[in-house]
Amino acid sequence: MIIIPARLASTRFPEKVLADIGGLPMVIRTAKRVASIDRVVVACDDEKILEICAAHGVEARLTSTTHKSGTDRINECAQIIDVPNDELIINVQADEPFIETEVLELLIERLNALKALNAPFIMGSCYNAINTESAQDPNLVKVITDADHNAIYFSRSPIPFNRSGEANYFGHIGIYGFTKKSLHNFCALGEAPLEDIEKLEQLRALYHGKKISMVKVASAGFGIDTVEDLERAKKIFGF
Repeated sequence: MIIIPARLASTRFPEKVLADIGGLPMVIRTAKRVASIDRVVVACDDEKILEICAAHGVEARLTSTTHKSGTDRINECAQIIDVPNDELIINVQADEPFIETEVLELLIERLNALKALNAPFIMGSCYNAINTESAQDPNLVKVITDADHNAIYFSRSPIPFNRSGEANYFGHIGIYGFTKKSLHNFCALGEAPLEDIEKLEQLRALYHGKKISMVKVASAGFGIDTVEDLERAKKIFGF
């Protein structure tokens, strides 16, 4: 199933998840974008989002206002709706209204392969190639991987450092997949210093020695972090 964490407050872009995109609030457009894949539930922290979801026929659950990350929020939602421990849960960020369904399908395929191997901890995400200019943007998270396609590190800084003049850069796409059990285990881990420094929750898993399997995809979509991002996206996607 797909759970979309939606927090009303946003420092850089107030009430971002309700920003209008072609006549629909961002969170609703994201939910409808991925609805063909599986059941979709919005995990929100405010009655305003809950009411808007209800008005658009999107399933939603109210969760705590104190969660520090979207992953903690979807974990609570998974408990509320009693998802089975071995079911896959895909965390699609509310600010990814242009994510391609093909990207989610590739992630689900990788997660099912890990399930077939009885991996003790199952967590996956996606990335794509980006140019050098994009790598300089701190709002676009970069990732480097090992030979087995597991993440080595995520950063808002350009990684790797380009000393040779031949570096390739990869941008992290903000969707995650877990089994319900692995999601619960992730949220039970202690917060990591790196997670707080970079403000990247996925670093919690790496800090505690967990593997994050990364799927390389081709994607034109991108997360909306600022008003400028939204205006750029509207032009690109014709809204």
